[in-house]
Amino acid sequence: MSGIDDLPPLRAVIARHDLAPKKSLGQNFLLDLNLTARIARLAGDLAGADVLEIGPGPGGLTRGLLASGARRVLAIEKDPRCLPALAEIAAAYPGRLQVIEGDALAVDPLEYLQAPIKVAANLPYNVGTELLVRWLTPQVWPPFWDSLTLMFQREVAERIVAQPGGKAYGRLALLAQWRSDAKIVMNLPPEVFTPPPKVHSAVVHLTALPAPRYAADPAVLNMVVAAAFNQRRKMLRSALKSISPAIEDHLRAVGIAPTERAEQVGLEAFCALARSLKAAR
Repeated sequence: MSGIDDLPPLRAVIARHDLAPKKSLGQNFLLDLNLTARIARLAGDLAGADVLEIGPGPGGLTRGLLASGARRVLAIEKDPRCLPALAEIAAAYPGRLQVIEGDALAVDPLEYLQAPIKVAANLPYNVGTELLVRWLTPQVWPPFWDSLTLMFQREVAERIVAQPGGKAYGRLALLAQWRSDAKIVMNLPPEVFTPPPKVHSAVVHLTALPAPRYAADPAVLNMVVAAAFNQRRKMLRSALKSISPAIEDHLRAVGIAPTERAEQVGLEAFCALARSLKAAR
């Protein structure tokens, strides 16, 4: 029996179901249920909220979310080996856990969940960034989620909260801070995972803003910042020349020197550039 519910400890679950983590799926299991319960609490008050979890694995965070009072959890798991372990959790929490076997990139959570919706996940390393960008750049805002509580490699977490001028500042910082408040709320060393990764991890909490900080078309802004930071050392006039033959005019029109580099330019200026490019189309 574990400390948060009447189910067995995770090590026993993994041994019984032969759930050795797969590197090909980016799996690193967090087995300390006290830590998974703490991460669940970082997601805020879950009472009355539905929760989307990606890559639950053997269900450590899933159990933390349910024990913390989540109204309903939708867990999307790509590894069929984990389904029997997750089925045991579903049986222990009748009607509150639905497990879908499949690719999180292909599932629409709104088919299964009702607002308010929070996202909480120890994201698989191989899809974490792509999922975050999708959640931050829907065409319609506010999004389906109220908050994201996500575990990443610490290097990725630092990129999400970075400020202009630093090496970590880039596309993720701009997209995250454009439409949400983002902060690192927990750091985790490699030894708390099985197997221990070669990097430290961190949990980032993002709260959706009612409206973006500055007006911009999400597709255009995403395109601009992706191109700008794809070649960080280049001047913006060179990095963005494929976007518009008149890119120097657009840069000057919004107060950006064409010789500046992307890491020197703030969120407001990038949004202004995105508006200028959108208007010229």
